[in-house]
Amino acid sequence: MADVTIPDLSDEAYRALNLHAAQNDRSVEAEILAILEAAVRPEGRLRLGTALAAIGQKHGVNSADIEALEQVRDPRAAAPIDPG
Repeated sequence: MADVTIPDLSDEAYRALNLHAAQNDRSVEAEILAILEAAVRPEGRLRLGTALAAIGQKHGVNSADIEALEQVRDPRAAAPIDPG
């Protein structure tokens, strides 16, 4: 797990974090982690893998179909598009 240092955090911001942490019965570190997790992984976000799996299931895609696609797939990376 990564460590993060927040330089120059104001005393006012730290006091506010401390208050939030106390209201949520967490340590300041746990409160910061909860805030960051909520910010970068919001509840209603699109989960691309789950969405793609649902599309495959809806249309009856199975392992044999995936194998067939893998056989003809070009393994080279596509060239970037020049938006001009």
